[in-house]
Formats: sequence, C-alpha cells, structure tokens
Amino acid sequence: MPHHPTPLKFLMPAWFVPVMGLSGLALAWHNAAFLMGEAARTAALLLAGLAGLLALLLTVLTVLRRQRYPAALTEDMTHPVRHVFVATMPICLLLLATLATTLFGPSLPVQAVWLVGSIWQLGLTVWVLSRWLQPGVGGKADGASFWPAVTPALLIPVVGNVLAPLAGGALGFAAWSAAQLGVGIFLWPVMITLLAVRIGISGLWPDRLLPTTFITVAPPAVIGLGLLVLNAPTPLAWGAWGISLFFLAWSTRVFKRVMAQPFAITFWALSFPLAAFSALTLRLAKDANGSFQMLAVALLAMTSLLILALLMATVKGLREGHLLAPEPVASIHAVSA
Repeated sequence: MPHHPTPLKFLMPAWFVPVMGLSGLALAWHNAAFLMGEAARTAALLLAGLAGLLALLLTVLTVLRRQRYPAALTEDMTHPVRHVFVATMPICLLLLATLATTLFGPSLPVQAVWLVGSIWQLGLTVWVLSRWLQPGVGGKADGASFWPAVTPALLIPVVGNVLAPLAGGALGFAAWSAAQLGVGIFLWPVMITLLAVRIGISGLWPDRLLPTTFITVAPPAVIGLGLLVLNAPTPLAWGAWGISLFFLAWSTRVFKRVMAQPFAITFWALSFPLAAFSALTLRLAKDANGSFQMLAVALLAMTSLLILALLMATVKGLREGHLLAPEPVASIHAVSA
C-alpha cells in the first residue's frame, strides 16, 4: 500500500500506547532483578530510555499535528471511541516518572512531571465521564446509540488513576496517590459492568477493536502493584493478581481473531496489560516458591517477545505506509466535546 500523503494527520493519541507498553515492560524487568541481577536492571534502563525517547518524539509530532491539522485533534476529541485514548498522554507522564523514581530515585523534576501527569489524568477522567451527561449522548430514548461506544478502551482512564501510587509516595504525594487510587478502584467495576451490559445489548465490540479486550487485564494488575507499594496486606495483592489472571484467560479467547486481522496500532493494546501483569507476578514471586518464580520468568519472556514483535510490525507498517492512514468508517457517531 502506498504511503498516505499526510501521515502526520493520522497520528492519533493511541500512538502513545507503545510508550505505555515499553514503560510497563521496563518495570517488569526491574522487578526481575532479584532473579537476574544486573542484567535485568540494564534491560529495564534500556527499555525506559527507549520509552522516554519515543514519548519525546511523539510529543513533538503531536504538537506539529496540532498546528498543521487542528481539525484532526478535534475529531479525536469528539470521536466516541478515540477520545478515551487522550488519557494515554498523562499516563505516559506517570509511567515515565515512575521509572525515573524507581531507577534513579526521587528528584524535583520528576516530582513535577508526576504532579502534572496526575492532575492531568484526573481532569481527563472527569472530562471522559462528563461526556455522558451531555444532551443527546444516548441518542434514542433507549440509549441505543450509547452502547456501541462502550469498549474496553474506557478502562484507560481507570488505569491512569490506579498508577498514581507506584511513585507518588516516594515523591511525597502518598495521601494524594491513595486518593487517586480510590477513584480508579471505584470506576473499575463500573466500567466492567458497562462492558458486560454492552455485550448483552449490542454484542461484542468490532473486530478491529478486539485487541482492546486485553485492557481488562491492566486495572487489577496495576492495583495489585499499588497495594504492595502502599504496604497493604499481601493477600489483597494476590487477589488482584487472580482477577488479572482471570481477565487474561478471558481475553485469550479472542486472540486468534485478533491475529487474523491486518496489523494496526490497536494491537499495542496487548502490551501494557501483559507487562503490568508480568510486573505484578514478578513482584509476588519474590516471596513465592521456585515454580511460581519460573512461571514469572516465562511470563516476562513471553511479554518481551510480544512487544518485540509489535515493534517490528510497527516499523514494517510505517515503512509500507498502512498505519498512518485514515481509519475505516465506524458504525457509531460522534458527540460534541
């Protein structure tokens, strides 16, 4: 397929998801240091550096896109599904601040980055849910046009809020981190309930959004990590791990259908959830038996290979020109921002 003449126009916020995946993998490798020593720390450092460079590049390109194609960003903000991916930007700030704190220790610049990301994330969460209060958002009286817009992508703001404790305490924001975690924990079952109702009313989300099914794995995995950072009882973290494992098993039921599709940026929705689950598994493996530690290492290896494959497919897709191109027309309609 030839390259589209204006690829920058189609650089949607979802392109920040690879930064999330790489950052999550860096955290997972850091948690493997008790088994692999300096090699794991080096891998975490390299992945964190790659995530930071990619985030910087995407930020510059996003600013250019905003200047050259302002209507494109407006379309993203009003799209019934794509608007949620705007939350990936503050999530990346929180993740990068978490990596910097974990790898190098707290500092004032990192504190500022974390604070901006935290406040931005909470504000975007309010904005996403405020859209539900707008006149006409449900379309018909029975809300029939609302449910097709309910997809696992709605869990992205949840993930952003439950990320807060991973570095918040070390950076001097322990109370605020716990409060923001509470927001995420409150919204998580709400979103899961909406997804269940949507499946019952409108069926499963479109095939091209099937990779987002794996986002269901992320909230309990990150919550488990946050609980451990906050020194909550370990059985609570194990409970979060079990829920995450359940959603992973549930999501694999669509994996074959995902792989039958042409590669798209939505495939990166697999990366962060699996990385977060790997990170939690490795963290719990510190106090577990040898067989569970072997499982944790195998999971880390699988996640690393998956993200490597995603990177290679992304480079190939960019070179061939079929990634930064117009999306297929959706069967759902936008509402005003």
